[in-house]
Amino acid sequence: MFALIRKEINTFFSSAVGYLVIAIFLTLNGLFLWVFKGQFNILDSGFANLSPFFQIAPWVLLFLIPAVTMRSFAEEKKQGTLEVLFTKPIQKWHLVVGKYLGSLSLILIAIIPTLLYILTIYQLGKPIGNLDIGSTLGSYIALLLLGSSYTAIGIFSSSITNNQIVSFLVGLFLCFVFYFGFSGLANYTLFGSPNITLGQFGMQLHYERMSEGILDTRDVFYFLSCILIFIALTIVVLKKSSLKQKIKPASITLIFAVVLSIIGNTFYKRFDLTQDQRFTLSEATKNIIEEADVPILIEVLLEGDFPSEFRRLQLETKQLLEEFNVLNPNIQYIFTNPLEEEELRSQTIVELQRFGLTPMEVSVQESGKTEIETVVPWALISLKDQSVKIPLIKNTIGATTEERVNSSIQQLEYAFIDGLTKLLHPKKYKIAVLKGNGQLPDIKIADFIKTLQNYYFVGAFTLDSVAGSPEKTLEDLQKFDMIINAKPTIAFSEKEKYVLDQFIMNGGKSLWLAESVTMEIDSLMNPEGSSVAIMQDLRLGDALFSYGVRINPVLVNDLYSAPLVLASGQGNETQFTPYPWFYGSLTKSTSNHPIVKNIESVKFDFSNQLDTLKNNIKKTILLTSSDKSKTEGVPKEIRLENIIRKKPDITSYTEGPQNLAVLLEGSFKSVYKSRIKPYKIASHVDDSKPTKMVVVADGDIIKNQVRKGQPLPLGFDPAMNLNYGNKEFLLNTVNYLLDDSGLVEIRSKEIRISFLDIEKVIKNKTKWQVINMIVPLGILALFGVLFAFIRKKKYQKSV
Repeated sequence: MFALIRKEINTFFSSAVGYLVIAIFLTLNGLFLWVFKGQFNILDSGFANLSPFFQIAPWVLLFLIPAVTMRSFAEEKKQGTLEVLFTKPIQKWHLVVGKYLGSLSLILIAIIPTLLYILTIYQLGKPIGNLDIGSTLGSYIALLLLGSSYTAIGIFSSSITNNQIVSFLVGLFLCFVFYFGFSGLANYTLFGSPNITLGQFGMQLHYERMSEGILDTRDVFYFLSCILIFIALTIVVLKKSSLKQKIKPASITLIFAVVLSIIGNTFYKRFDLTQDQRFTLSEATKNIIEEADVPILIEVLLEGDFPSEFRRLQLETKQLLEEFNVLNPNIQYIFTNPLEEEELRSQTIVELQRFGLTPMEVSVQESGKTEIETVVPWALISLKDQSVKIPLIKNTIGATTEERVNSSIQQLEYAFIDGLTKLLHPKKYKIAVLKGNGQLPDIKIADFIKTLQNYYFVGAFTLDSVAGSPEKTLEDLQKFDMIINAKPTIAFSEKEKYVLDQFIMNGGKSLWLAESVTMEIDSLMNPEGSSVAIMQDLRLGDALFSYGVRINPVLVNDLYSAPLVLASGQGNETQFTPYPWFYGSLTKSTSNHPIVKNIESVKFDFSNQLDTLKNNIKKTILLTSSDKSKTEGVPKEIRLENIIRKKPDITSYTEGPQNLAVLLEGSFKSVYKSRIKPYKIASHVDDSKPTKMVVVADGDIIKNQVRKGQPLPLGFDPAMNLNYGNKEFLLNTVNYLLDDSGLVEIRSKEIRISFLDIEKVIKNKTKWQVINMIVPLGILALFGVLFAFIRKKKYQKSV
């Protein structure tokens, strides 16, 4: 057998044809990956991975491998040497396997120079070495198995004819059918939805799954079955027997391959080779996916030719949904382009906006020109007559392209599972929105409450009844799982505090959005343009102190802040001008806590400063002001003119980050422990069950703007057309405080996106293009010289 392998290699490289075939393979790869502009150009993609190579390789191998294998048996038949081989003391399966391994060795020789691509990306990564080796290894394994299957098909094609051209064409056709044919038929929806089962018979699905970095034994068994079938069929074809006699061994082989495939599908194992384990779904995700016992369709409106960052988002979305489908076939997905019909483009955009699926315009640099492309980065999850919208892109304020891609991909699993949860999980928890102490009116918190109602039962709860029947009030409040205290302005009585305290002692969760300074932006909109910020005593200080936190009566002044937009002029001549506004802190957390991880900047207004106190409670600072901050005591007159007309004294901003939001977890001590109680109850608790609360030193964080009597989305600034992260932060907070499904845990998952160093790419682009075009061909030429030298010495010795 080894003699046959050496014979195949010697025959292939003894003429210029062998070198020409491999040179064409390397040249095509080099041109598409490093020179030609397009979706396969690695340098233009901006990402440090070899996925373009593994996308184009099946096409190139589709032509290369039939060209290598076409002479295996066809040439032997034509020259009559096959009969001579049959007279040798060698079994037919030895002959076929020897020919097969010989041809496969040639394919490996062709692929080896492409390892240079790994070195190139390794050097161009940001930082150097920013390359997912595990994923690349999985991709090469996939390419090897695909090449092995193509080779088996090529050997079979060569065995059925004595004409090399016919062998090449038959091999090309069969490889095309097995790779693209089944996938194409599976996506053919004339008679219904895409046939996923049919796609399983094709190589494309299995190859693409492995090329992403997933080593699935089902895929491995599939390729092994293909190799076995075509090698066995080649042996059957070469046997000198009647057609009837050949049917039996062919049938046995087919049955054995099917059994092998069934075993692989029954006892399968998946190995995630990626560095960040991106295809290892969290337990919370698996639990929710497995609950889908009826078909759920996910329609992703992200199909088409996009800029590189959106192509990456598209790929990551496909990979994630493929994982969902593998775990539960009831989760089905399709990618569509809603803007495909150019003549209906304007009308479609209007319809999309009406349904809340706002398209996005992005700038694309092409040949030195900037063009505007419209994309629709949304998905729809449909279950029967219900549907949920999923945003796929996060427009983080001030983010670079790399940060935007990273942030969007990080939240994909959470976004889809959040949508599925809305469809599959009935509401479970109850939230009480406190009233009666001057909290924000309903219209000012309407958007956030409406959002909460997608997940929880939400209702108003007034503490007014405490004065007459405190025990009944406490009993009613304990029917809720959580309270939200949204910017109270009227002090709490002792009885009211006692009710809230005992609610917490019995394990209730709480979100405090409170201030110790009273100051409103509206109070500055007077002819004088000034107002006085004064201390506000809500009589909650002792309670919060007992729990481990204190809201100090000072204002936080922060250089990193949201602008204040003021109007000037009248009627059509009205102009809106943004001014620096240092009382509107913009917080950007770098914490890995799931509440704040990957959220956009949260906007505050006249926030106070928080202190944490020493006790046995675990405290996590969630949000702070920037490094360039200072605090200002009250009372303090604030004048618009001083803010707008005068430049700030930069040297005075030396107090560093100020705490604005904190998470408290543990067993809390009652504020009324060892104190006289406002009223007697039989079930008083001094130390709480383990519970959680979040304290935010600003009530405006939950307040949405109102236009024409209608609430605007929380965090949306219509004057600046910006979306801040207020809603996302508060929703994450509530989810974390109440979550029992592990949804917020998904936010802790870290997905690393490897980027190229763009400056290095631009500076040395030509050099790397030349290296990746010339060096592989140079390696091939060196191999040819060594091969000729060794062959020459061998024959000289024999002479």
